Amino acid sequence: MSTLTARLPFAAVPASRPANPFDISPRQRTLIALVGGAMTLAVLVALVRGLGGIAPDHAAMDHLAIVIHVATVVPAIPLGAYLLLSRKGTKAHKLLGRVWVALMVATALSAIFIKVGGNYSVIHIFVPLTLIASWKLVATARRGDMKGHRKEILSLYLGALTIPGIASMAIPGRLMNVWLLG
Repeated sequence: MSTLTARLPFAAVPASRPANPFDISPRQRTLIALVGGAMTLAVLVALVRGLGGIAPDHAAMDHLAIVIHVATVVPAIPLGAYLLLSRKGTKAHKLLGRVWVALMVATALSAIFIKVGGNYSVIHIFVPLTLIASWKLVATARRGDMKGHRKEILSLYLGALTIPGIASMAIPGRLMNVWLLG
């Protein structure tokens, strides 16, 4: 591999050997498919119920930060799963990856303006974690460090997206909980 090629992102595998299009393990693929599918389905049901007038009204929809938060996190769930399960290194993967990181950063930044009773909740620990992991995700991809990139994307998806997502559906009184179960 030439020096120039070695510096290019996604060029860690010599041209004579095709890159593995699914660079996560079968166990990780199964986990991502289950988590991504279940969370996408739950959020879609909640949205249909909430926006369709089936679930009780929720005062959270009067707050711009919450509307932005929901509008950015909802597409991040299936898009992140798609990116983890689809072929890596393509132009589409890179473009959609940029969109996904932008959605995650917007979600985290909007969460700064969401307070419960005037205070931050425990879930707000994911704001700095998301911002740091998003930066690392981009930095590792630009360096061509696909092992580091994979680690960051898995931790960001399974940690900073999934844990608060499950909490938002499980904690009584939260918007997704009311819309999903109310």
